[in-house]
Amino acid sequence: MDLESGSYQNLVKKESWRTTLTLAYQSLGVVYGDLGISPLYVYKNTFDEDIAHSESNDEIYGVLSLVFWTLTLVPLLKYVFIVLRADDNGEGGTFALYSLLCRHAKVNSLPSFQLADEDLLAYKKDITSPEPSTFGARLKSTLERYRVLQNSLLVLALLGACMVIGDGILTPAISVFSAVSGVELAMAKEHHKYVEVPVACIVLIALFALQHYGTHRVGFLFAPVVIIWLLCISAIGLYNIFHWNPHVYRALSPYYIYRFLQKTQVEGWMSLGGILLCITGSEAMFADLGHFSQSSIKIAFTFFIYPSLVLAYMGQAAYLSRHHDIQNDYRVGFYVSVPEKLRWPVLVIAVLAAVVGSQAIITGTFSIIKQCSALGCFPRVKIVHTSSKFHGQIYIPEINWILMILCLAVIIGFKDTRRIGNASGLAVITVMLVTTCLMSLVIVLCWHRSVLLAILFVLFFGAIEALFFSATLIKFLEGAWVPVAFSFVFMIVMCVWHYGTLKTYEFDVQNKVSVDWLLELGPSLGIVRVRGIGLIHTELVSGIPAIFSHFVTNLPAFHQVLVFLCVKSVPVPHVRHEERFLVGHIGPRDYRIYRCIVRYGYRDAHKDDLQFENDLVCSIAEFIRTGKAGLTDADKHSQTQGEEMVVVGTPSTHLDGIQLHEENGANPETPGTSELREIRSPPAIKPRKRVRFVIPESPMIEKSALEELRELTEAREAGVAYILGHSYVRAKKGSSLVKQMVINFGYDFLRRNCRAPTYALSVPHASTLEVGMVYHI
Repeated sequence: MDLESGSYQNLVKKESWRTTLTLAYQSLGVVYGDLGISPLYVYKNTFDEDIAHSESNDEIYGVLSLVFWTLTLVPLLKYVFIVLRADDNGEGGTFALYSLLCRHAKVNSLPSFQLADEDLLAYKKDITSPEPSTFGARLKSTLERYRVLQNSLLVLALLGACMVIGDGILTPAISVFSAVSGVELAMAKEHHKYVEVPVACIVLIALFALQHYGTHRVGFLFAPVVIIWLLCISAIGLYNIFHWNPHVYRALSPYYIYRFLQKTQVEGWMSLGGILLCITGSEAMFADLGHFSQSSIKIAFTFFIYPSLVLAYMGQAAYLSRHHDIQNDYRVGFYVSVPEKLRWPVLVIAVLAAVVGSQAIITGTFSIIKQCSALGCFPRVKIVHTSSKFHGQIYIPEINWILMILCLAVIIGFKDTRRIGNASGLAVITVMLVTTCLMSLVIVLCWHRSVLLAILFVLFFGAIEALFFSATLIKFLEGAWVPVAFSFVFMIVMCVWHYGTLKTYEFDVQNKVSVDWLLELGPSLGIVRVRGIGLIHTELVSGIPAIFSHFVTNLPAFHQVLVFLCVKSVPVPHVRHEERFLVGHIGPRDYRIYRCIVRYGYRDAHKDDLQFENDLVCSIAEFIRTGKAGLTDADKHSQTQGEEMVVVGTPSTHLDGIQLHEENGANPETPGTSELREIRSPPAIKPRKRVRFVIPESPMIEKSALEELRELTEAREAGVAYILGHSYVRAKKGSSLVKQMVINFGYDFLRRNCRAPTYALSVPHASTLEVGMVYHI
């Protein structure tokens, strides 16, 4: 599967208008499902307890005005016109902002980061240093100097990620429950309460059970469902406006906000938690930016989503302004404004739209967890790529079932949208506050704009969001505690894992074996060299891992070709195929020992199959063929302890270079072109399978390189053995009680219950050897 076929679609942003409109159409189903279904529960949650709907209509007009200006200032002004511009090589979201800041301020939480990583095209793109005399330069210097500020920045990004995960639990609950709540208008009062919860639970169980099929199988239905839903609520809104109150447009004036707050005072402020729900899903415009383009998302929201939502809210307000005595427990809700004959069809469309909106936030939760895991801030989980054509469509089984259980628990525990809405509102506004804080730093450090502009941005949008935040926080005991509890648990998991991972890597660095020790052993390493390739997985990017010395002191033989393989993530969304591999020799050439560093972005698909193994061997062969001729000035600073690392792309990026071919037969066919030569193993040796490197005839290859390629061919035919380190981590003696609890219980529990590295799951067990060591950290 070409899992990265969509990795760089963001490079083709200046498309034709036809392509832009196509992307805008597709974004309706992926990005705006959550935002589009907000009319289901905004008015109901706002009028549920804090304020009453009176004959004067001051309350309904004030709420409509607040909804209109909230939609205008936050999604339209903040996100569409400002935040969308702060993309990280076409990607968006909390971690995209964090990654952007890390690169511009040279702040990095990844311990395996190298200077060579700064030469990645995605890393150095659009990075310029601020003028030394500016505030941005002083802020950059301060961030680079103080580790506590760097950790605070990471915790802020993790807080946003935790709240997104919390939103992934709460949004499906409130969306589906609000959609099915329309049955109470069509059933007897004593029966509907026994129907809503079971129906909502059945819909959610079906939704989560179908996740492993991937959204691409039913994704073509998403956009039409959202379009039909938005056209439906727009049409009903227009009908209510012209039929009940054509002058409702006057309520869009901010004057009605003043009258509303003057009359309701504290109760009006507390009702802002319900009004806040009108912008749930706004963050998805930025988070899903990598799948579309800025122009397509802007067009979809400005010309379709925004007008549809405004008409829907105006229509509800127009109906309610003429109906003050509603004889139903449903009170001020969405379905009371729907004509009675249309309620059942609208109910069906609403449930489908709620499923689409829930699907978007579930997929976003999977994506944010994958990014956290790639940056070493979340335990390893199984990541399944559900589509070979569409980048970013993933499924995480463990997280999926955890989300489902927690989502069902929320519905069964609360049984009403008011408390679920309080919980969802706090999660949504916290993510927005985190984005505002990170954006203020981006304005200064990345855009090199005046610090006054950043302060104005924080004061204006931060004040609006802080007002909503305070209104939701005051309802902490009425449901708002749920996202705090969820975030607290996920934050502890992330911090414990990140701390344990850093300490484990520091132990590896402190106990690594120098290359000088290797040189003293001689070409045979002091032991017998057997046929085959020994692939030693390590987290180190330099030096010899301790597991190697531990191994050779206990076993008398090793393979004729040794490869120290490090698979790591870098703080960019994608790494080009041309820059995927860093290859170099360890020690003299005749030792046949190589280091290969495989670099992935935090949104790249990790390849761990047989094709990856062939790419790895072929890249080493290409390194041997090119030799130091492939070493550029940009690569020379990556020389450490006698190692010279050279950037080598995947075989697909150097079609004019070496290509690897394998056959099961002993007499492979020779290629028909005279411009290619072959390197095969000696015929006297009978391998399990025939391997040959097809190489170009020019430029000429040195004799020593040809011999080295021949040995690599023989080793590949003999097979690959995988040597994996298995560490048992314990806190060292003298550690504090807190550290002992974190390492011996927290981190150890997570390591024992998380997934093994992807390469450990894909390699054949018959060819795997684990070397155990105890780490005292």
